[in-house]
Amino acid sequence: MTSLVQKKFGEAAGDYASCAIHAEGPTLARLTELIDPLPTWRQLDIATGAGHTALAFASKISKSTASDITPEMLAEVKRLAKERGLTNVVTRKADAQDLPFPDTSFHLVTCRLAAHHFPKPKDYVNESARVLIPGGIFALVDNVSPDDAEIASKYNAYEKLRDPSHVRALPVKEWCALIDGSGLQLMSAEVMDKDIGFDAWVARMRCSDDVATLLREMLEAEPLRTLLRPRETGEGLTFTLREAIILASKSGDLGRTAPRPQIG
Repeated sequence: MTSLVQKKFGEAAGDYASCAIHAEGPTLARLTELIDPLPTWRQLDIATGAGHTALAFASKISKSTASDITPEMLAEVKRLAKERGLTNVVTRKADAQDLPFPDTSFHLVTCRLAAHHFPKPKDYVNESARVLIPGGIFALVDNVSPDDAEIASKYNAYEKLRDPSHVRALPVKEWCALIDGSGLQLMSAEVMDKDIGFDAWVARMRCSDDVATLLREMLEAEPLRTLLRPRETGEGLTFTLREAIILASKSGDLGRTAPRPQIG
């Protein structure tokens, strides 16, 4: 799976660096609203991709470490950080499920739009908890599946057809259970809609014409038609994914942290 992820995302690294959904999506703006870091904080951004989440926090904190298994993505992080004049961003090749960092190393551990690629999400959550300092913040943003197991299975099959490195988008309640099992304390969970332009979505993964046609047909059929709400817009065929923002904390006192809204 690691080599497949590296191949698919190595080929698409430049596209993800410029993709508006990843660079400026509403969940990134919301994440920076929810988390108010101190200038002394150290951040780890897991499976950073082109580094958009790491870069969003870097100007507010002491150091941001952007980790990923794909060297081409880390090269994009370095390029974007240099373009923005950010000198406190470092990169590290790292597996999300086996992090090469000592215990209690970071005040903030983020992961955005990547966890559906992890074969062992429990290990990812546990590793995140391990490297957090007491009072530190765990922040996960990812596409989520519905609670209905049959519909979730068909949705994940759809994602995997487009991107063979996709493993599984979990429902919110399963993420919450993994967080609870890790010893972290759940702070908040909210879900936002994310509109996706179909043509750009298939193009980023270099889908063949046959695969793109099949994806379009599946999108127009049930249960995905009801779940993803495809429709024609001025930008062509568009559909809607559900994206969760889940925050948790490690026991301890860190000082100023995120607000603690009700869990939705």
